[in-house]
Amino acid sequence: MIAKEEEKPSSPEGSVVSGVVVEALPNTHFRVDTGNLEAPLLAYLSGKMRLHRIRVLVGDKVDVLLDVYGGKGRIIKRY
Repeated sequence: MIAKEEEKPSSPEGSVVSGVVVEALPNTHFRVDTGNLEAPLLAYLSGKMRLHRIRVLVGDKVDVLLDVYGGKGRIIKRY
């Protein structure tokens, strides 16, 4: 029997950019400087990072998944 690859449901995905946390704001929001955008991006922590209580501090390098509609991003990884 041949194994069939699982298909993920199609959903609009944003692009992932890396940046540096510039400012920590209340409610797990952060300002992230990506370098290629003119202003720092407002980003929030992903659910898995909140669940596992991963701390993000000013100066940390992070990966941000950009929202398709613009405006905010989700921090998905800390280096």
